Amino acid sequence: MIKVAIVGAGSISGAHIQGYQQFSERCEIVALCEIYSEKAKKLNEKFHLKADVYSDYKEMLNRSDIDLVSVCTPPYTHAEISIAFLNAGKHVLIEKPMASSLEECDAINRAQEKSGKILSIISQNRFTNPMMKVKAVLDTRLMGPIVHTQVDSFWWRGHSYYDLWWRGTWEKEGGGCTLNHAVHHIDIFHWMNGMPSEVTAITSNTSHDNAEVEDLSIAICRYPNGSLAQITSSVVHHGEEQQLIFQGEKARVSVPWKVNASKSKLNGFPEKDEELETKLQTAYEQLPDLEYIGHTAQIEDVLSAIEGKKDVLVDGKQGKQTVELITAIYQSASTGQTVKLPLNENSPFYTREGVIKNATHFYEKTGHVENFIENVITTGGKYE
Repeated sequence: MIKVAIVGAGSISGAHIQGYQQFSERCEIVALCEIYSEKAKKLNEKFHLKADVYSDYKEMLNRSDIDLVSVCTPPYTHAEISIAFLNAGKHVLIEKPMASSLEECDAINRAQEKSGKILSIISQNRFTNPMMKVKAVLDTRLMGPIVHTQVDSFWWRGHSYYDLWWRGTWEKEGGGCTLNHAVHHIDIFHWMNGMPSEVTAITSNTSHDNAEVEDLSIAICRYPNGSLAQITSSVVHHGEEQQLIFQGEKARVSVPWKVNASKSKLNGFPEKDEELETKLQTAYEQLPDLEYIGHTAQIEDVLSAIEGKKDVLVDGKQGKQTVELITAIYQSASTGQTVKLPLNENSPFYTREGVIKNATHFYEKTGHVENFIENVITTGGKYE
């Protein structure tokens, strides 16, 4: 039986708890930690847990019965907490994003290598039927080389969203919609398409003057073979209509699923390639549905890795790549220059201090609230 601790009792912790409870024969939540201990106590009651409650994660480090820790705290705390538990011999699952800087990602990965423990970064949208199936279709190479990718990470958040004490600041949240919302799509983008060689980007804050960070960004990525990609990150798009479109040399596929294929007439104009469309459609439809989806599926993935059955799908190296691509977007937008990848210690945005110092600050955050009375997450984005 794998014994689990959860650090952080904010809204996302419920997804972790529900995920673990799906596998009650394999794991048990034995500890909850939250600086506002009343929030942890409410989670205990809400989910009918019998977990011990702590207000300081350090009090749990020496508990020999804790095997796995879910880190569900604000991004600026991820590195400190994760490294401490890895050094204490615990497996760690970190809520997205992995950390608020590349330096912190590297430090976490070094701690993981030294400990030999399992480390995974939440990327729950990989663990959905549409994403898994499109990835499998791309891997068939039926479409030919990818020539253009379009990523629309469209979300909407009201002005009060950034009133929460840690949100909307470079110091504590580490960024705006690009880091904390589009992280899902950017993770899927490089998982499906690989890392680009350079990034050119621009950011803006159009609607949230209570935040230092951006609420809209647009990035253009270039690959060594000339392929281009565009990534739009937003919390100002009503309807939250999200999509990833992959244009291959021979056909296009997307999430939500859609397939089109063209072949050339003698004069160069297109006509439908029905044969290829049928092959792609068949390849998609023949793929089985996942047994679990979202956080639950990723938690099962981590439990299986701890049990020695497989490697995790999303490890620390992939978690860092997501942060690296986001960091390149911020660096390009703030400096007005194209950024070459990979980034290293010479980047002015490599450290958290460098990000805070060099990133564009749109507004000054002058006030905040400690907690919201209502803490329910609503999303309009769909992948069907």
